[in-house]
Amino acid sequence: MVSIAIIGLGSFGVRVLEELSDADADVIIVDKDRTIVEKYKDKVRDAYITDAINDDTLRKIIPDDVDAVVVDLGSQLEASILVTNYLHKLGVKHVVAKARSDEHGEILKLVGATMIVYPDLDAAQRITPLLISSVLFNYMQVSPLFALAEVSVKPELAGKTLAESKMRQAYRLNVVAFRNDSKEDFSFISSADFTFSEGMHILVAGTEKDLHGYIDRKDETEKKTRKTTLRKLFFRK
Repeated sequence: MVSIAIIGLGSFGVRVLEELSDADADVIIVDKDRTIVEKYKDKVRDAYITDAINDDTLRKIIPDDVDAVVVDLGSQLEASILVTNYLHKLGVKHVVAKARSDEHGEILKLVGATMIVYPDLDAAQRITPLLISSVLFNYMQVSPLFALAEVSVKPELAGKTLAESKMRQAYRLNVVAFRNDSKEDFSFISSADFTFSEGMHILVAGTEKDLHGYIDRKDETEKKTRKTTLRKLFFRK
C-alpha cells in the first residue's frame, strides 16, 4: 500500500486528501490548526497537530518508507522552503510542493522538491482557452507543450470516418474518445472506421500549438461569417 504524507491542509492539500480517500493509500496529515486536523482525522491513518517547521518533528512523524510527501503551507513561503529542504535531507524520494510564484517554485526545486504545483497557474491555463473559444469544452495541459482537449466535430468532418478525416495529417492530432452529450461518459475510439457526426464531442491529444490550430481555424470561420452578415446588414446598396 502506498504511504503518503500531507504537510499543511491548505486548499490544495485538502483536495489531494479528498482524492486519496477513494484510493488504496495510507495517509498521514500534519497541520498546526487543530480544527482542520480534527475535521479530517477520521479519513487518515495518522493525524498530527504540530508545526512542521522543525527537523526533529519531521523525523518523528514521517516514516522512513513514505512514498511521497505533499507540502501545502499556504502563503508561508519560507516555511514551505524549509520543510521541503528538511524532507530532502530525510531522504524522501518524492516531494510535491505547492508554489505561489515562478520564483518560489525555482527555490523549492533547488532545496529538493521533485514536483512543483502551481494551482493558480494551472487553473488559468485550463480556464483561459475555454473563455476565448466557442468550440472548446475542456482543456488540460499535460506538459508545457502537450495537452488534451474536448472539442466539437467540425462541420466538414461530420459524416466522415476517422480514416477519411485525416486528423493526423490535416491537424496533427490524435483522436482518443468521443461522446454525443456532455452528460455522457467518453467512449474510446478503437477503429479507423469510426464515423463522426454533427454535434459530437471528441477528445483529442496533441501539442498546444496544434490544438489551438484546430480550434482557431473554426473560430476564424465563424468570425468571417459574422463579419459578412454585418456588412450585408449595414452596407446595403
